[in-house]
Amino acid sequence: MGTPPLPQQTATESAKPADHPDYPKMRGGLAARLLPQTKFGGPIPWVIAILIALVVIAAAGGLSLRNLAENARADLSGAVTVQIIEANGERRDALAARAAATLADQPLVTSVRVVPEEELNALLEPWLGAAAGSDDVPVPALIDVELSRNASASEVQGLQAALDEAVPGTRVDAQSDWLKPVYDALAALQYLALALIGLVAFATGAAVWLAARSAFSNHRETVEVIHLLGGTDAQVTRIFQRSVVRDAAFGSLVGLALGIAAVWLLGQQFAALDSGMIGGGGLAWSDWLIIAAIPIAGVLLALLTARVTIKVALRSML
Repeated sequence: MGTPPLPQQTATESAKPADHPDYPKMRGGLAARLLPQTKFGGPIPWVIAILIALVVIAAAGGLSLRNLAENARADLSGAVTVQIIEANGERRDALAARAAATLADQPLVTSVRVVPEEELNALLEPWLGAAAGSDDVPVPALIDVELSRNASASEVQGLQAALDEAVPGTRVDAQSDWLKPVYDALAALQYLALALIGLVAFATGAAVWLAARSAFSNHRETVEVIHLLGGTDAQVTRIFQRSVVRDAAFGSLVGLALGIAAVWLLGQQFAALDSGMIGGGGLAWSDWLIIAAIPIAGVLLALLTARVTIKVALRSML
């Protein structure tokens, strides 16, 4: 690609310094023609596409984990489980019926359900095998209790005290306490997703910085000619910015498509598990809006990085 012919200057114009108020200013179109524009064949758009895809996957995972934890906490915050340990089956059933009647009289309790023995055996069978339904393995009686609201620790202790009077030896457990280690693990994974997003954003900025520095170095002599012809730093900066924004927009859109495809495939795999808890981790419309904003944030990051890089490089030429 040949360099366009430069405009002729008169002797008077050429004698004036570039910062003189009467020095002829270069039009932006000519400055753009002097700096050849790169195309999508370079590596930067594809690097940005990969990084944006990683951000989309990490963001979708973090949002899904947040929804999963919130839904699980909401479902279990107003429930407790009562456990009655008794080796004799008949006595165990009698104690369970008495405990259920006691719980039903409590003002905080909305529903009481004694878990059938067949259901308990089915839950234990994967671990105990055929021994789960035999008399050799005493299975405690379990009572699921739904509360009208999230009970405090003192209110749970009040239920325990009422049961101790009617059925000594019972044990009341808040269901949300069982999953506290799970909640902690989900929170740690969310922080990990945020850290990954931050690292990828840093890598994106570094890639754009290197690309902008390389492009400026390759056209440094042309930039000097533009300055001699009256071109301003703002004109040069805009030319490089347009190229970076174009490449970043292309890469961001490709990365968004790749990331959404990966999220969809992962969602199909988890949906096949047919688990109620996993189902609580679905993405809402607000989550998809956040994901859709990732390419915009990527383009803005590339624009800001390129602008700062070119301005620093132009300042170093003085």
